[in-house]
Amino acid sequence: MRTDLSEAIPSHPASLLAMRGVCKRYGGVQALRDVDLAVAPGEVHALVGENGAGKSTLMKVLSGVERPDDGTMEFAGRAWKPTGPVQARRAGVAMIHQELALAPHLSIAENIALGVEPRRFRGLGPLAPLDRRAMHSTASRVLARLGHGGLDPARRTGDLPAATRQLVEIGRALASQATVIIMDEPTSSLGRHDADRLLGVVKRLRDEGLSIVYISHFLEEIRRVADRFTVLRDGRTVATAPIEGSTDQDLIELMTGRSMGAVFPERVRQRGDVVLRVEGLAGRPTPSRASLEVRSGEIVGIAGLVGAGRTEFLRCIAGLAPITAGEITIHGRRVDSSESIGARMRRGLGFLSEDRKGEGLALSMSIAENLLLSNFRPVARRGVLSTTRMRAAANKWIERLAIRSGDPVKAAGTLSGGNQQKIAIARLLHQDSTVLLLDEPTRGIDIGSKVQVYELLDGLARAGRAVVVSSGHLPELLGLCDRIAVMHRGVLGPARDVAECTEASLMSEAVLGSDEEVAA
Repeated sequence: MRTDLSEAIPSHPASLLAMRGVCKRYGGVQALRDVDLAVAPGEVHALVGENGAGKSTLMKVLSGVERPDDGTMEFAGRAWKPTGPVQARRAGVAMIHQELALAPHLSIAENIALGVEPRRFRGLGPLAPLDRRAMHSTASRVLARLGHGGLDPARRTGDLPAATRQLVEIGRALASQATVIIMDEPTSSLGRHDADRLLGVVKRLRDEGLSIVYISHFLEEIRRVADRFTVLRDGRTVATAPIEGSTDQDLIELMTGRSMGAVFPERVRQRGDVVLRVEGLAGRPTPSRASLEVRSGEIVGIAGLVGAGRTEFLRCIAGLAPITAGEITIHGRRVDSSESIGARMRRGLGFLSEDRKGEGLALSMSIAENLLLSNFRPVARRGVLSTTRMRAAANKWIERLAIRSGDPVKAAGTLSGGNQQKIAIARLLHQDSTVLLLDEPTRGIDIGSKVQVYELLDGLARAGRAVVVSSGHLPELLGLCDRIAVMHRGVLGPARDVAECTEASLMSEAVLGSDEEVAA
């Protein structure tokens, strides 16, 4: 695969958008160093790189949120120096952020027109009344263009599912006549079906002649929609090339700057005795019926669509959600349904929330405090915390899990998503968890960090721990797990050996349910 920079900025005039030698500093930190990016008309151009590589900063410069310190930009053959995101959008460059910028209390039509609302009497300026008929007409037109002509523009945006809210954001960009749309992790909060539909929309917009800058950690998505890709590493452009002819391994090595083995570790694990047994578990509102056995030395995956009950199932086991029926046994001892999460932790159960920022970590607290939060006893002396012991214990986990932090007294919120996730997992190890329940353990982290997390989980299983991974990402479960069970409408199907599973069979079971469920 070609990795030279000679084609990073094409010299021919076909580029609709060109950034050359772009630099951006924040104090003493050089966020971007001579970055080049060129996007052709009617192209989906993937922008990839590890967390902290500079992708978000580059897009902020492109969309007018930030001013570059050096370099040049051209858009549609002219110098491009947007004064802000509103001016950029009006000129034809729109950015759709990972955290959607919608007003939930407003209607679809009002959100699509937000910032560029049509007025009935333009001579009155901002005091003129809104032209709601024009707003409704525009919203109907762009929704039809996106294949959702039946959606009522008067509906309250806050009542919409995540996938539809994403379409409202895209509709806003289309309504502003954007010719370049930047999409930052657009499928990160979507289930498989909704993600597939969104990718179909991206292809449709490309076929209509729009240019899309597509940022994603999901390499299989990039392969499905992108024409070319640009890799950023440490704030620099390291390669631009056609997606055809490149492999996942090429992309990973370009992003990380080092040669890496396979994405998923080879499954050479020795399964032992059953350490977690769940029988007929039911909760409020889900799961409705779930049974599962997990042995030491194995990784068991839980698949299923968004809303199927995967998260609720794990939270019931962990003691974070009410149980209405069923039994849980940990290391041969039955767990009372009223038993606290602390008591279950002392039995060896560890839970990792899918909401890393809201529940998984205390981002304002230090790395050391987060690592030791669930078990301060080893670092206390006569009931008083020892900062020396805290630092020593934290450094042990930082070194063991290769957490890039620099100093354990730094706030956890200053680290990349991948390193934050390692801290959350390290805390479970510090509390000596032998049964790990991990809900979406690689959500929102880059591919290099994902590989490290996969290697970490494999190492834990090889060391005799039992690992349960809930994920909506089927290739992840197929590559990592020994067995996979599928949740359908609150019912957990049987765990099957991964050799018996394919993406198609797992998706079919997620949509239709298992044969055993149908028979019941």
